[in-house]
Amino acid sequence: MKYYLDEDLSQRLADRLRRAGIPSTSVHEEGTDGWDDDTQLEKAGIEGQCLVTRNRNDFIELTVQFYRDARPHAGVLIVPYSFPGDQLTLLARALVKYARAHPEGMQPYEIDFLPKNR
Repeated sequence: MKYYLDEDLSQRLADRLRRAGIPSTSVHEEGTDGWDDDTQLEKAGIEGQCLVTRNRNDFIELTVQFYRDARPHAGVLIVPYSFPGDQLTLLARALVKYARAHPEGMQPYEIDFLPKNR
């Protein structure tokens, strides 16, 4: 599993994930913040990275469009707002657990919601 973190997630989260051994990139470090969602999703798909975002509605619609157009897509993982944005440790732990449960990544055009650790 490789993650591409949308601009609504902190760059520090990508750093924590890499320290845990999870390949992760942030739009902030890539210099792609400000790109539209369509372009971000396409970049992630081409690079085989699951796009991680809080932006549920837009990326669900885009995934349907990518499927119809047979465009590259490596999955979208939605972070629910039940994960407080300022609790990076909790979020990083959940993303590491998800990545380890899905070592081969998500299926193309798959959408999932990050479950809270219990």
